Amino acid sequence: MSSPMLAPHPGAAFDTFLADTAPSSHTQGLWTPESGPMPALFLGHGAPPLFDDPLWIDELFAWSQALPKPRAVLMISAHWEHAPLRMSATGASVPLVYDFGGFAERYFTFIYPTPDATTLAGQITALMSDDEPVHQDAARGLDHGAWVPLKVMYPYGDIPVLQLSIPTHDPARLLALGRRLRPLRDEGVLIIGSGFMTHGLPFLDRAAFVDNVAPSWSTEFDHWAAEALAVPADWRKKLAIDACDPPGLFSAEEDE
Repeated sequence: MSSPMLAPHPGAAFDTFLADTAPSSHTQGLWTPESGPMPALFLGHGAPPLFDDPLWIDELFAWSQALPKPRAVLMISAHWEHAPLRMSATGASVPLVYDFGGFAERYFTFIYPTPDATTLAGQITALMSDDEPVHQDAARGLDHGAWVPLKVMYPYGDIPVLQLSIPTHDPARLLALGRRLRPLRDEGVLIIGSGFMTHGLPFLDRAAFVDNVAPSWSTEFDHWAAEALAVPADWRKKLAIDACDPPGLFSAEEDE
């Protein structure tokens, strides 16, 4: 398989998607209380050249369309680490964060105007405890961990979106934060964790960038994660909190 990094016309696959497939989202059914809780998802967002990968586009769009259309989206991206806990700007059409480099100029011109998210911000604030308050960052837009997948999932930007920072690497504290956010799902909010299972960019070689060949440290880490997720929920929590030492960890987890 050839790499999207080498696409001769950046974003051409996305343009085709907008013309041929995206209009079907106008018929997506809206979430209602009878729909039950919205799920919490984890997805790999990747870099902007994914807009040249028709398979990624088609699969991600189909996944979003298989769900009720949410009332709002809360994104937690691996590209925003900040303590104390912060929330992105709530106004309509907030600017995007182009937190990448070395790609085609077109990707620095993409926009994703979304509706005002003040209501969602109030819901999130009400759920936080006194020892984990959330602070408003009025200047923070959506980074590429949020807008790259959302431009495919909801291409018309007609859903309020907010982003939360990751305030810690402590698994127990992150699990507690997730439990506090869980009631949002009962209100039709889609919660998305956006990142990659591995992100060791300094350790990638030509085979990875050009030929789409996954390095061994990445596949080993992926296999370990799949096995960990297959065990019962109580053991998954124990695995996370014990911070066990998976294979390939040094290369797999670049700290940004």
